[in-house]
Formats: sequence, structure tokens, C-alpha cells
Amino acid sequence: MGAIAFSGKAIIVKLAYRYGVDAVTLIMYRMLFALPIFALMAWWSSRGMPALTRKDWLGILGLGVTGYYLASYLDFAGLSYISASLERLILYLNPTLVLLLGLVLYQRKITRQQALGMLISYAGVLLVFGHEIQLEGGDAALGALLVFLSAVSYAIYLSFSGELVQRLGSLRLVGLATTVACLLCIVQFVLLRPWSAMIVAPEVIWLSLLNATLCTAVPVLLVMMAIERVGAGVTAQTGMVGPMSTILMGVVILGEPFTAWVAAGTVLVIAGIFVFTRTGRSAAG
Repeated sequence: MGAIAFSGKAIIVKLAYRYGVDAVTLIMYRMLFALPIFALMAWWSSRGMPALTRKDWLGILGLGVTGYYLASYLDFAGLSYISASLERLILYLNPTLVLLLGLVLYQRKITRQQALGMLISYAGVLLVFGHEIQLEGGDAALGALLVFLSAVSYAIYLSFSGELVQRLGSLRLVGLATTVACLLCIVQFVLLRPWSAMIVAPEVIWLSLLNATLCTAVPVLLVMMAIERVGAGVTAQTGMVGPMSTILMGVVILGEPFTAWVAAGTVLVIAGIFVFTRTGRSAAG
């Protein structure tokens, strides 16, 4: 349920763009509605816990910027140029980006099986991207680049969050870091847009409220509950339903075409990530 709820975010964003809103305004409304939820999460998880140090706050600020502010904004901006299906496939490459960052930052070795999984996954994304760029031209290239940078930003968050997660706990860290991101998105709107830009179609308001709750706060809690019950490995495997649900909703709700190119690319991406995560767990075991 968490994976499906997460995958609905791209669908809601694409629907909102039909009402003439831009990325800065749209993400402001999403974060405005999500702010009370994450602030409450941060307060609840901080009860009875030690006070945060200056180092903790700097870490939270850095993770809030990379993991939720930049990653979210770049994703929203990219979705104005590419299909929801391609966006989800690019974001699904995130585990491979974390591994590559580990290689660059910590000289962690990449096994031959992991490299094979990465090769299969990237081939799948390139297959769908190549088909989409024929239809959309340069806009598809820009959109794919923005979404890929979003995935890189979130991979940076994952790579540097380990120490803080152990010290603060996942719920407290998520609540604080997302609160920071919500405030940054609101400040970004205040600096870049006139107040009159807040006047949008009522549908944008309702879609943003749905995005903030069902596709942002709720899946965060659901995935964390899943990890507690079945572990990160099973949760990650179950999360493979995400790209499929995005593609299905894109076809049914947005009317996006489901072509043989999309089908083949999706199979390659999911197969590659399966090989990649399976060999990663085997090596860890």
C-alpha cells in the first residue's frame, strides 16, 4: 500500500499541471499541507528524547535540503516535461545511485552481479527514454535530466543519513528533515512568486491536499511500519509494485499510451533492480 501510494504522486502532479500551475507553486501547496503532519511527527517522536546538538541540526538541515527539498522540487519540475511512467522508472534507479556514491565516497566495491543488474536497469530506462524523446524532443531530455538529478539528490540523502538515523531514530529524523523541506519550499515560493500566484484553480488545492496526505505522509508511515514487521529486504522487493502501479494509473487516469517500448523498459528496470538487490543482500549475508 505504501509503494502504491508513493507511486500516485506523479499522477496527481500531472493532473494538477493541466490547470496551468507551475512547479514552484504546486510544490509549495503540497508542502504547506504536509507541514502540520510532519511537524506533529517530529514533535511526537522527540518526546522524552535527548535535546538535539548543533551537529544534529546541521545534519538535519543538510538532509532536509537534499533528501526532500531538492529531490521533490527537481522531480516536480521534471514531471512537467515527461510522462509519469518514465519518471517512476528513473526514480527506481535510486539503489544503483546509492551504490555508485558508495564507490565514490567510501571506495566500496561493486560486484560483477551488481554491475550486471545496473546495466539491465539503465538499459530499460534508456529504452523508454529513447522512445519518449522521439515523441517529445528536447523537452523529454530536460525532464529526464531533472528527474535523474532528483534521484541523485535523494541518493545523497540516503548515503549520509545512516549515522543520524541510528542516533535520532527514523521517525524523528524523517519528521524533522521533512519539516525543514516544507519550510524551504514555502520560502522558495515567497521569494520567487508574487502573492497573486497563490490564486489557483480549486482542483489544484484538492489535488495538493491529496498529494500531501495520501501520497506523502501516509506512505512514509506505511513503509516504516512495513520495515518494522518484515524487514528492509522484503519491503524493498514488495516496493517493486511501484513502477507497475504508476504505469497502470498513468494509462487509466492520464491516458498515457502503454506501448511495447514502455512494457519492455519496465521489465528490464524491474529485473535489473531485482538482480541488483538480490546480489547485494547475498553479499551482505
